[in-house]
Amino acid sequence: MSYSLLILLLGVVGCNKDDNLNPGVETSTTAHLYATSHNGDVRRYDINSGIVTNYANSSSDIEGIFFSAVDDAFTIVSRSSGMLEMYQGIGTLGEGGTKNPEIILMSNPDLESPRDLAVNGDFYVVSDNTDLDGDETTPEGRLFVYRKTESGFSLRNTVQTKFKVWGIEFIGEDLFLAVDETSRLAVYREFLNTYINNRIATADKIIAIQGLVRAHGLDFDKGTMVVSDIGEVESSSDGGLHIIQNFEEKFSNTSNGGFIGAEEQLRISGANTLLGNPVNLVYDAAYNVIFVAEALNNGGRVLAFNNATSVSGNIGPDLRYGLQGVSSVFFYTE
Repeated sequence: MSYSLLILLLGVVGCNKDDNLNPGVETSTTAHLYATSHNGDVRRYDINSGIVTNYANSSSDIEGIFFSAVDDAFTIVSRSSGMLEMYQGIGTLGEGGTKNPEIILMSNPDLESPRDLAVNGDFYVVSDNTDLDGDETTPEGRLFVYRKTESGFSLRNTVQTKFKVWGIEFIGEDLFLAVDETSRLAVYREFLNTYINNRIATADKIIAIQGLVRAHGLDFDKGTMVVSDIGEVESSSDGGLHIIQNFEEKFSNTSNGGFIGAEEQLRISGANTLLGNPVNLVYDAAYNVIFVAEALNNGGRVLAFNNATSVSGNIGPDLRYGLQGVSSVFFYTE
């Protein structure tokens, strides 16, 4: 089945109520959406079959997940333990119901308020938005850089940012960051090779996204960057998604301190979108779909929007599934 036909079908079957995963829609051989919650849930939604699998784990609060087919394992960022935790044997456990994967690797409990996870090879980078000096007028954040080894996740170094940080994303060797409580994105060029020691770092470049209120999640795939906007924290209806095609060129052409204009992007927002606090997201270019962890609307939902690079405005999601306290998503397909 072609990707365009897949998206058409997904849109036609698109749900009108929660707990509809569009069963029977054929995608690729494997199309698994992982989601975590602040209640310690790890769930996998099979987009082909609609089967939901729950994974028991030792955490009671999770924000950040990554699945590795090579390791047949997922790694979560545990807020309750302050650690990275890797669980193995996902493919051998089957699907449906609740599974009990084995935890095989952990980090030390270094983290205080982790918010996102970005992976580059054996390096696992976690953003942390702890207020280090107790003074809200002097914003800062931290990036914990771990190396995955045979015995665990070893903390290589910690980089302190000069702003509050939330979402993070690698594009090649460059690390892009959502500057929390602002409309801005920052970048550290050649991050893993440049920032090898504990230090306070100045971003190489910071730009704004016109129309965005408060950036949180971001994800990049094949030229397109998608950034989520949570708007006002208390509002369950003012969130949005900003889709920026040819992002690298637009970012490069924007001067430090400048902005990418509204005419250079698409925005999905409005009451029909069910977006209030979209705290995390993942974009897949092959299917041209955005999966969203919506934390506030209805107490928490996993949402999906098809035709991501050609739609905008106050549109309804093509998929929604209730998950109280949802905090992060990750999409794996073959």
